[in-house]
Amino acid sequence: MLKTVNILNKRAKFDYEILEKYTAGIVLTGTEIKSIRLGKAGIAESFCEFHGTELFVINSHIEEYLYGTHYNHKAKSERKLLLNKRELRGLLKSVQNKGLTIIPLRLFTNEKGLAKLDIALCRGKKNYDKRDTIKDRDVKRDLDRVKKSF
Repeated sequence: MLKTVNILNKRAKFDYEILEKYTAGIVLTGTEIKSIRLGKAGIAESFCEFHGTELFVINSHIEEYLYGTHYNHKAKSERKLLLNKRELRGLLKSVQNKGLTIIPLRLFTNEKGLAKLDIALCRGKKNYDKRDTIKDRDVKRDLDRVKKSF
């Protein structure tokens, strides 16, 4: 049985307002997918960018495979994302016209063992939005404590 991998970008929901979500495949080499299946990857500082009509994830970190030979991959490199042409055109228009950005939210493996990336079309939050997020989180935590005591 395959072990599922679930690597999250915890800062994304705090720093950005999420507008739309998509699930994209990733073009990987053999040693990259082996490292991901071991859970040796990070997407905390990464973002997505268009080169022509193709979408790439930039600044994602996948550690080199421990048992790899001289054919091992680079830890930080651009990796192509696989989406439908219709989805790519819509994202490209949104990013160009409205000044939005595309941020990866979660890197995971599906039931077939393929690596997938949940990406989101986002708008950056202002400082007062972040304070509201912190305040809401604290209130929810306090309410949960009160409920638990009863």
